[in-house]
Amino acid sequence: MSAVEAITLTPIGHVVSDEHDAARQDWSRVRSEVVLDGAPDLDAALLGLADYSHVIVVGWLHEMPEEFRQRRQAYPGGDDRYPLQGSLALRGGRPNPISVTVCRLRGIEGATLSLEGLDLVDGTPILDVKPYIAHYDAEPKASIPLWAR
Repeated sequence: MSAVEAITLTPIGHVVSDEHDAARQDWSRVRSEVVLDGAPDLDAALLGLADYSHVIVVGWLHEMPEEFRQRRQAYPGGDDRYPLQGSLALRGGRPNPISVTVCRLRGIEGATLSLEGLDLVDGTPILDVKPYIAHYDAEPKASIPLWAR
């Protein structure tokens, strides 16, 4: 197997929000905006997106400390009452600090998306936005371990 080459990503926009605490627990009512400013005329790429109630936002967790990126195992939420897990079995620190969030699309004006429930702080670089399509993006029979319930 050959070595994987490095990948270069260019953000397409950034988050504008009053939220600056990445450790916040409940993001469900947080209102924020994603401003697309990574390339000229990106607002044209939004054609049709307003017809969806929810979107998938892919972000780059630019404030994640390097030690979290290097960590390979941790207790969920730092609580040793839970079983030790590999970093790829958790939602926190990971080698590439990419976030994927499904959130409510409140509206679009120009190149700005108004969102609710986006779990990203002000200034977070945005890599992609996709429409959320329930029959593609949800798996009703998915299971999770007992400790996570």
